[in-house]
Amino acid sequence: MSYHDETSRTLFYARHDTLEGLLQRGRGLGAERAWCDPGAAAPFVYDGIRRDWKWDGQTDTRCLYQARLIRNLQLSLTPVVGQLAGDEEECSRAADVLNLLALAGSDEAREGLGAYIREGEYWVSVLESVADGWPAEWWEDLGDVARARIGGEEDLPSSLEPWSGFGIGVEGHRFPPRPSLGGLSDEKLLALLAADDTEFNMKIDALRALAGREPAEGLIPLVPSLGTPDGRRSLPLLRRAVERLGVLAVPAARGWAVDGRKWLARLGADVLADHPGPEALPGLVAELAEQWKARAWCGADITAKRLARFGPEAADAVPVLWRYWRHTPHSYERADYLKALAAIDPSGLDDAYTESLWDCEERARLLGIASAPHHPQTLHRIRVLRDDPMETPEVRAAAGARLAP
Repeated sequence: MSYHDETSRTLFYARHDTLEGLLQRGRGLGAERAWCDPGAAAPFVYDGIRRDWKWDGQTDTRCLYQARLIRNLQLSLTPVVGQLAGDEEECSRAADVLNLLALAGSDEAREGLGAYIREGEYWVSVLESVADGWPAEWWEDLGDVARARIGGEEDLPSSLEPWSGFGIGVEGHRFPPRPSLGGLSDEKLLALLAADDTEFNMKIDALRALAGREPAEGLIPLVPSLGTPDGRRSLPLLRRAVERLGVLAVPAARGWAVDGRKWLARLGADVLADHPGPEALPGLVAELAEQWKARAWCGADITAKRLARFGPEAADAVPVLWRYWRHTPHSYERADYLKALAAIDPSGLDDAYTESLWDCEERARLLGIASAPHHPQTLHRIRVLRDDPMETPEVRAAAGARLAP
């Protein structure tokens, strides 16, 4: 086995080239091999739902990957439905998988979740998740159940729906929806950021809008003023908006890097590190090699992005980038290693792009859709992604665009 001792919760992944190890990492090759031998794959599929193999629970994803394995291998849902009775984390993982399978047409998954909402311990979060993902007519009949059970809960629900639809007031709700500023021009957003009387949350909303569009150079002179009131850190989303500026921010970043405010100095140093000069290349290659030697699964993607800016000149990093792509359990970073390889040495990537069409991560599947070779098998897989009701809207749209005449 490969998991951990139950006391320390330390993860021990199986080898990256075994079926077990591939499924733990959410690799596309694991899904393809499982298809060839469902009986051998079944224990590992169930284990991946029962025990959390995500390296980073905030970014790595597995539920869609696991739901597809259950459906494609025609595995029994009984163990997954039974897992709803486990602790809160086990219940959540099972509910995520069943939620998707219900969307794919599984009556057993839908009925299992409905029964749990009527009687289960963590029914509030499960009901919120199905209300978020299912058509309203699938859960509207649970109103009587919710009204009868909600009085016994100590914790407030974490979302407004489905409670408001059931006529249940969510008193003291902590996360009211914020108005979108996406319709404002760059000039108006920058004016909000520059004004001293703009409220704190409004500035964050303005940064959120800027972070999702083409870079606005007018942000650069405002950056030093966009710290929190206590002066200890930058406003949320400022870093993301600055990253959109790319090389445009480099001249100003030289000044930020020597500023007395630690948050601004750190931001300036990071901008300069993200746009290194030729003298930095040997150090970055050595840094990636040291990260691999230490099996540092978090952070090597940043080094990979910086190396990618050098293009073919960073060829010495290619073997290590391939190792990271094949071995890392931090599945969210796989797309970054593939992007770096494409920038440095795009030869020999066809198989990786094709495998990515089965990957657990949305960003990897998007890369596969955009770049996998134009073969009948590849196009068939892209059609499957386009038509899969469990797939994300972004992937379905990209697949449709790739298949358009």
